[in-house]
Amino acid sequence: MNTRAIGRRNFLSAAGLGLAAAGAAACAPANAKGGGKRTVATYLPSSYGDLYPGIEMFNKAAAERSGGRLALDLYDSGSLLGAEQLLPGLLSGVADVIFQTSSYVSSTYPVLGAMELPFVTEDYGKLRRAIEPGQPQFDLVNENLARKGVRILGGMPTTFEYLWTVDKPIRRPEDVRGLRLRVAGEIEGETVKALGGAPVTMGSAEVYQALEKNTIDGLVSYIGTVVSRDLQKIVKYGTAGHFGAYTVDAYCRSDWYEQQHPAVRRALDAAGKTLYHEGTAHMVKVHTEEYLPKVKAAGVELVEPEGAGMEAFRKAIAPVHADWKRRLGARTAAQALESIRNA
Repeated sequence: MNTRAIGRRNFLSAAGLGLAAAGAAACAPANAKGGGKRTVATYLPSSYGDLYPGIEMFNKAAAERSGGRLALDLYDSGSLLGAEQLLPGLLSGVADVIFQTSSYVSSTYPVLGAMELPFVTEDYGKLRRAIEPGQPQFDLVNENLARKGVRILGGMPTTFEYLWTVDKPIRRPEDVRGLRLRVAGEIEGETVKALGGAPVTMGSAEVYQALEKNTIDGLVSYIGTVVSRDLQKIVKYGTAGHFGAYTVDAYCRSDWYEQQHPAVRRALDAAGKTLYHEGTAHMVKVHTEEYLPKVKAAGVELVEPEGAGMEAFRKAIAPVHADWKRRLGARTAAQALESIRNA
């Protein structure tokens, strides 16, 4: 059976997620230690010209570095697993490697939230350096994920998330009060609530229509989603600041990783480094040279609060940090934040 026939709707309509996952796993390509193609899944479509090439770089590097032992079969655009099903699908064996944004899974793995917290640092370079494979933040994440059977191979830290709106600019926290803003994860949602707004969770493919129909007033997003979904055609304002961020990561099961031939493990690790180094470099270049000019050319006004104005936002979102620290634990949270600030 061709796994491309297993759409998200059929996947969910089976007799429960567990049964569906078992059925899909049985139909997936062979992935035993000795050979066969490995299944790779993501909800991201190729229209994400900033992120998608990084996924392709990972797959190419993994195949090349494995000496022919590793062949990867990519199912993108949610064709095998939708955004919310990627992690359950990985744990159930439907996919061997998934590419997922941390905002979708940080409620399950709070350690990932350190990279998502607003105003942890206003230096993107620190955020970018912190998650480099082999650095303290990366190792801390894997130490925590291992307890739940998951391993991160590498990731791309996105540029900062801004607040994007249609009808009015956001210049101070009070301007968010009462606004319905689309979010992609728990920490983004808590940030919106701390500013007095109402978070609305939906997939990025739904956002354009929701803005058009006034179902939402705006969104919290990095610039890649704005351009990849053509939202610059409808939003009118963007408030620049570190209102959030996330990573787009390659994950596998830790037990699956350990079962692989040493050459395959080395290839996966090398591919993770390629994703981080080359994938992130490509993403930043696209944001700087293509996406930002495109947003400005569309007439979107970028608001840049400074001084006391930005300090008001920092003060307003302080409860978000406190809640995250309670969920993760004070000691681990302190380690995570220190590794970012010292990067």
